[in-house]
Amino acid sequence: MRPRALLLGAVAWIVTLVLVFPLLWLALTSFKTELQAISVPPLLFFTPTLEIFAEVQTRSDYLHYARNSLVTSVASTLLGLAIAAPAAYSMAFFRTRRTRDLLVWMLSTKMMPAVGALVPVYVLAQTAGLLDSLTALIVVFTLSNLPIMVWMLYSGFKDIPPEILEAARMDGARVWGEFRHVIRPLAMGTLASTGLLCLVLSWNEAFWSLNLSAARAGTLAALIASYSSPEGLFWAKLSAASLMAIAPIVVFGWFSQKQLVQGLTFGAVK
Repeated sequence: MRPRALLLGAVAWIVTLVLVFPLLWLALTSFKTELQAISVPPLLFFTPTLEIFAEVQTRSDYLHYARNSLVTSVASTLLGLAIAAPAAYSMAFFRTRRTRDLLVWMLSTKMMPAVGALVPVYVLAQTAGLLDSLTALIVVFTLSNLPIMVWMLYSGFKDIPPEILEAARMDGARVWGEFRHVIRPLAMGTLASTGLLCLVLSWNEAFWSLNLSAARAGTLAALIASYSSPEGLFWAKLSAASLMAIAPIVVFGWFSQKQLVQGLTFGAVK
């Protein structure tokens, strides 16, 4: 094997270890007791225990926060796709001179720090009586992910040959029929990858969850933050809650990767 290939392989392994080490340490800490988690020097060999996981579930009601995360993530993703798909469709197939400017403006809204919009969003939610509600989180998650969803769908839609749409229109297809029977099958990969990405973004959203919700509508981000108190950090519980928060979305992403790859190639023009 050539020295260059060996060097690239070594660099790849080093980068992989650097990225994986925090997750590995998180998993190890979650199986320790609180005393073992704060021991100095850190314990590498210990007797694993599920005591912390049981305590997180019984005292903090993990399933309640997990259900809120699931509802807000799935609902915001579906609502976002319902809004972004027609917008991307119109921009991709009915372009104007301002289409590109509009897309750039939409993407530029993601450059603004979320804290800059916290006060007006909080006041609106308070006025509407939506503080600490799943509805407020769903709306905010949808709006925050909408620019990315429109961009991804626009990029996928514009790669569809216009001749296919012209043929469908000549056969009498209307807008809804054209989207349902032509665009949707050809862009299934784009729709799936966009939905998965926004599902992950909504699942991991912490800023808005911590500022717009409390015990009733709190997501897993609120559960994790609850183990940080003025008395200090409960490292074992914090690690266990974090592992329980990331595990579902990691497993989902792992099992859906095959379907995503198939979706990206489905409907290719022969």
